Amino acid sequence: MGPLATLIWIVALLIASAASFVLGNSLKNRLISKSARQAQEEAKALLAEARNKAMEIELEAKEKAIQILQEAEEEIKSRTRELSRQEQRLQQRRESLEQRFDALEQRERKIKEREQKLDARQQELDNAWNEHIAALERISGLTQEEAKELLLKEVEAEARIDAARIIREIEAAAREEGEQRAREIITTAIQRIAADQVTETTVSTVELPNDEMKGRIIGRGGRNIRALESITGVDLVIDDTPDTIILSSFDPVRREVARIALNRLILDGRIHPGRIEKIVEKATEEVEQTMREQGEQAALDLGIHGLPTEIIRLLGRLHYRTSYGQNVLQHSIETARLAALMAAELGANVEDAKLAGLLHDLGKAVDHEVEGPHAAIGAEIARRCGLPEKIVNAIAAHHCEAEQGSIEAVLVQAADAISGARPGARRESLENYIKRIRALEQVANSFEGVESSFAIQAGREIRILVKPDMVDDYGAIKLSRDIARKVEESLQYPGQIKVTVIRETRATEYAK
Repeated sequence: MGPLATLIWIVALLIASAASFVLGNSLKNRLISKSARQAQEEAKALLAEARNKAMEIELEAKEKAIQILQEAEEEIKSRTRELSRQEQRLQQRRESLEQRFDALEQRERKIKEREQKLDARQQELDNAWNEHIAALERISGLTQEEAKELLLKEVEAEARIDAARIIREIEAAAREEGEQRAREIITTAIQRIAADQVTETTVSTVELPNDEMKGRIIGRGGRNIRALESITGVDLVIDDTPDTIILSSFDPVRREVARIALNRLILDGRIHPGRIEKIVEKATEEVEQTMREQGEQAALDLGIHGLPTEIIRLLGRLHYRTSYGQNVLQHSIETARLAALMAAELGANVEDAKLAGLLHDLGKAVDHEVEGPHAAIGAEIARRCGLPEKIVNAIAAHHCEAEQGSIEAVLVQAADAISGARPGARRESLENYIKRIRALEQVANSFEGVESSFAIQAGREIRILVKPDMVDDYGAIKLSRDIARKVEESLQYPGQIKVTVIRETRATEYAK
């Protein structure tokens, strides 16, 4: 019997002893209160009961001990089986690792052998290469460095020819694709604008009801005409032209004030210095009100809101300003619409393009009062009024007097050229046209190798004939690019000018 069974028996005996002790105490108490006979009988009964209880407890303890022993044996068997399985797995892993280690050792030996063979092969190749180089040097009479330099020169010459050809093909393809896309965008924009505005003629004359009115306007001793000229800042030219007075001034607003005031004086009939001053004051207020209304209307038509009051007023002044006969305010509105439409086609900022297009000629409103180019003047006004730097840059750069900082600035420049160059928009004197054509031909003739040049299509294209013995085919490409750049830098022109360089090679031989 094992230690566990002995322990169980000891526990059972202790339990039986405790039960006997309890029953003995109970019997003792009963014997004291009862008679000896009854006590004896009860003692026997109790003793028998105690024996029975002790036997039951002993049996229960034995069964419990047997159960615990069986469970312990089962657990020991289970653990033994698990340890066996783990030991088997470890053995399998150990065998697998040993196999891998053997394979790795074998592979390492093969790699070392291969490296030794490769090193030997490399040494053989190096020796053969050196022998080959030496043989080539003996045959060619050149060293390796000299041969390399000669080869590089030949490769460089061929590469230059190939590069020029590739550049020409790429430029031609890009130019064709870009011109096609640009035509589509510009055509779409112009069609959607559909402007019917043609060249305006600035009216600087006032019609009189009769020649007698000239004397009344001049006044006694010329006091009326002096007062009118002094107050308005406009020169009145009264000559032999019947029933007409000419107004002369570089300021279109002053000229408009003088025209309105003179018409009202003629209708009123009361012409004297005091009356002239009052009429001119009212005419000035009326012109100021008209300028504000024109500026507000222009912004409203384009859907532009929140412009400063000073800019609104200067926009209104452009209503009385013309450029080559084209009304500057109408030109600005047209430029804004063209720029916005092209920006929408290209995915640029439509609102910025529209605002910059409207304000691009803002400087022309005060260019008679402030020195400098109107683009720089307009940009300074826009900056002073707190407009974004992007808009300021587009205004300053629309004549390439500043570097263009955004695609909207490029679109404003293109829209300005389209609006000014479309048929009927502006008029140009014959003298200025001839000067522009001659200047274009002089720029082309200033380059070496040019034989003659001809400006065609009203100065929109120049064709240049070059001397074939001085300019080759690839040089003609470079010459066309150089002439185009010089034209951009030295001339002012609407739209664009196409530069075409023509090189002709003639081969002549005589049969004898």
